[in-house]
Amino acid sequence: MSDAISVGRPRLWTGNHYNEGIGRDDIFDKLREECGVFGVFGIPNAASLSYYGLHALQHRGEESAGISTVDSGSGRLVYHRGMGLVKEVFDQNTLESLVGDRAIGHVRYSTSGESRLANAQPLIFKYRDGDLAVATNGNIVNAPSIRRELERQGSIFQTTSDTEVIAHLIARSDKDFVEATKDALQRLIGGFAFLIMTNDKLLVASDPNGLRPLVMGRLGGGFIFASETCALETIGAEYERDVQPGELLVLDGDGLRTERFEPAGRRAACAMEYIYFARPDSDINGVNIHSARKRMGRRLAIESFVDADVVTGVPDSSISAAIGYAEQTGIPYELGLIKTNIRAARSFSLLRSCGRRASR
Repeated sequence: MSDAISVGRPRLWTGNHYNEGIGRDDIFDKLREECGVFGVFGIPNAASLSYYGLHALQHRGEESAGISTVDSGSGRLVYHRGMGLVKEVFDQNTLESLVGDRAIGHVRYSTSGESRLANAQPLIFKYRDGDLAVATNGNIVNAPSIRRELERQGSIFQTTSDTEVIAHLIARSDKDFVEATKDALQRLIGGFAFLIMTNDKLLVASDPNGLRPLVMGRLGGGFIFASETCALETIGAEYERDVQPGELLVLDGDGLRTERFEPAGRRAACAMEYIYFARPDSDINGVNIHSARKRMGRRLAIESFVDADVVTGVPDSSISAAIGYAEQTGIPYELGLIKTNIRAARSFSLLRSCGRRASR
């Protein structure tokens, strides 16, 4: 199979799995800013909960999916990752093999690194204290410089993902795991939401500016963490609070304790979460996404009124804004465009401009 591009005609995709090939420097779209993370602590059948949680976050990443679990009784860490949608990567047998009451999961839309299985998360490592699993949503801006520094010191990287640098920073530290993680997080520049799991601990961290969303919920006596509140509602968990900027949550056999790796900086939530990324039924920083988009539509009507016959939205993210525009202007809202496959790719994540046009 060839990746060559023929000049003058559309490139047809002939890959082996859905969304294969993201991250190339060719005619593929460049907007690659989101992933989804999901974590479980202290709840039986954590893998099954993670599956449904990741399914609710599928809109945040359709390139690959993965789940890692730990059984608190044995401390054994297992994982499974694959390319494609959540429903393509996991089946019942796979989920049953992921035994444990703790888990972290990830859906990926590559923000850095190539589109290949080695970059699928959670990334799994062996280090001096056992197993280490890492999942993140975000970009580490200074990862290339840290990577070069570590490689000069002898580190051997297994992936092209910027996420791997934190594992090397932790592994090279002489401090205990929690303090080593704090030091590693302090070195990172960018927006990120981390879930880091070992054989006996789960660490949860948000960048000092809170750029990437991350929420905590409760289910029974355990804890749930997710990129969006819609994932909590899917599994019946109750929203507890947002993970605060610069906060590090440590969960182990003694329960949950709250620490900090950095003081909170100026709050700088990603505007694209409200405009496009997040599901309309999610709340981010206490703001409902559907309501926020409706207000954007009303503001658009005030600032750029068009005397039209009807208002319609492009499925799905602009529908709320279109409703707000219609309400503000009094122009009737009508259904104009229909998504024929409810689980088809989001148009910005399609691999070619021709695929983008065909989805509308």
